[in-house]
Amino acid sequence: MYYQDRMRERHQNKTENIHLLGISGSLRAKSTNRGMLQAASELLPDGMTLEIYDLSEIPMFNQDLVTDGEPPAVSEFKLHLTQADALLIATPEYNHSIPGVLKNAIDWASRPYRRSPLNGKPLGIIGAAGGTGSVNAQEHLRQIAAGLDMVVLEEPVIAIPRAREKFDEFGSLTDMRTRRQIEDYLAALADFVRNERLLEMV
Repeated sequence: MYYQDRMRERHQNKTENIHLLGISGSLRAKSTNRGMLQAASELLPDGMTLEIYDLSEIPMFNQDLVTDGEPPAVSEFKLHLTQADALLIATPEYNHSIPGVLKNAIDWASRPYRRSPLNGKPLGIIGAAGGTGSVNAQEHLRQIAAGLDMVVLEEPVIAIPRAREKFDEFGSLTDMRTRRQIEDYLAALADFVRNERLLEMV
């Protein structure tokens, strides 16, 4: 009975609480993608928390810095990645791909490859942009994530076109349809992460 109770307790702990690390691919204070993460923090399902992480302190990747000693901002970023159960990245689209600041952070986090905190990490991808709603950027991010052995939630897809029409002057998401989409996406992401946890226990 003791063993069964302990297994049941482990199962409950593994399947209930989920801590998300939210990352915006834009550094702009009133970015629509940062606004999507803020909206997500207001629409979380039970048992899920979201921490929004600022990438602005992470330096440009330089292999010499890896050799000489990792910058403190990078070590802190990796610690937050390790502590997160899953990532939620909101990416704009710059020149038909992801922003350089986001790629730079991923490059840092991917080193060293065999001990990267990204390995096996569940990932949710959302985004807002102009005409395409960041569709190309999201596809490129999925390709990068696959190469890093991350586990990506493929559906539903949230790519918001004409994003500025859906946010107010303070960067807050006001479009109710989009808020419902984000709420549904978070529920799907929670189920996805819990299913991945159960697979790990098998």
